[in-house]
Amino acid sequence: MEIRHLITFQTIVEIGSYTRAASKLGYTQSTITSHIQALEHEIGGELFTYANRNLQLTALGRDLMPLAEDLLSTHEQIKNLHCTNEVKGILKVAAPESLTISRLGPIIRDYSLKYPDVKIILTNGTCGQNQIDLISGRVDVALMVYPEIKSEKCISYSLIEEKIVLVSSPDGPDHFDEYKKGGTNTNHFFITNEEGCSYRTMFERYLFKHEMDNFQTMELWSIEAIKQIVMSGLGFSVLPFITVKEEVESGKLKILGHSENLDPIYSYMLIKKKKWLSPAVEAFVEVVLNSFSNTEKMCLN
Repeated sequence: MEIRHLITFQTIVEIGSYTRAASKLGYTQSTITSHIQALEHEIGGELFTYANRNLQLTALGRDLMPLAEDLLSTHEQIKNLHCTNEVKGILKVAAPESLTISRLGPIIRDYSLKYPDVKIILTNGTCGQNQIDLISGRVDVALMVYPEIKSEKCISYSLIEEKIVLVSSPDGPDHFDEYKKGGTNTNHFFITNEEGCSYRTMFERYLFKHEMDNFQTMELWSIEAIKQIVMSGLGFSVLPFITVKEEVESGKLKILGHSENLDPIYSYMLIKKKKWLSPAVEAFVEVVLNSFSNTEKMCLN
């Protein structure tokens, strides 16, 4: 089993295409195919299959992915034995949109100024997808906004409790009870983001548990779009306060009063267990922890 074959396998998984993987690695497509065939011959089964013309991992391929990631991580560690203290290379970070737009900017800026030899690749996804990408080896660090993290495969750092608020337009009701009462003069749209979002899931479970799941849902593609629609007076939304702080303070949005006992939500940072951490990852973890530590001190003051 050759390292280059595992690199080819990992690249195809990340990119989702033999052709684009060949372009990225500088190989011909026939070389890419031969690498995968060699792996399949040695392992004893197919690693990829096609479903509706989309390339997908087989069960065997999914089993191989974390093992390949660990082997490649060890290989990278061996290559860098002579420069273990140098912070350089590529750092892949996955984060939800809420943290990307509200908290990551200063962190990425400080990190880039301190470690200019590191190329940061930041991707956005739901919290669940970010954790999957971390475990599969597609990213080095995953950030999440979640009620509680329990994972035997990851080390999790609880960063800060995120205040979740209900917001409406300035002309809307002052209290969530007005939405619960219904009536022709009240907009009932629950304006939210995609399925899989942790705070949307938390709120919908609460509504269902308390038999209040009669709101029409309007699903939008971004937090910015959600805020604009709520400002127009079409309904209400449930978002981390940090994402609407500016609009609330400027009077563009209004926090709804409510008596609901919602589950607390926290920001987390996750890294894989038993994975050699490159200096770039260790440095990023330190910058993030310091940033959130300073944020908590500011809140206390």
